[in-house]
Amino acid sequence: MNQYEIRADFDRDTIVVYQAFNDAIATAAVGAQRFVEPFSLNRMTWIKPSYRWLMHRSNWARSAGQERILAVRITRAGWEEALGRAVLTSPERRVYGDAARWREQFEEAVVRVQWGSGVFDPQCEARPPEHSGRAVP
Repeated sequence: MNQYEIRADFDRDTIVVYQAFNDAIATAAVGAQRFVEPFSLNRMTWIKPSYRWLMHRSNWARSAGQERILAVRITRAGWEEALGRAVLTSPERRVYGDAARWREQFEEAVVRVQWGSGVFDPQCEARPPEHSGRAVP
């Protein structure tokens, strides 16, 4: 396994990502089969290519405003464009050279990528170990 890999349901043209929403946004989106108001592109949101990661991130759909989990099929081209515009959430020297360069790019970023910490992998484990300290992004 590579140090960094994206595990997802995908085909040649699309990839499935998961997002957590409040009931109003989810109900409107499911009814219209696309995002409509009250959804806003100005809202920061986590998308995860892993259902179990998103469930973990949303506290198993119990966090306020994250009670509904939607599977969203997007184009691979859109996914790859987003990744191409992304900045990592930590200043990895091999990518950015130094923390100042990373900080400048991070503050301007419209897409941020956060890799799992390796402490707990919800794709393989149903519950984090007691000593994990909830250190997973």
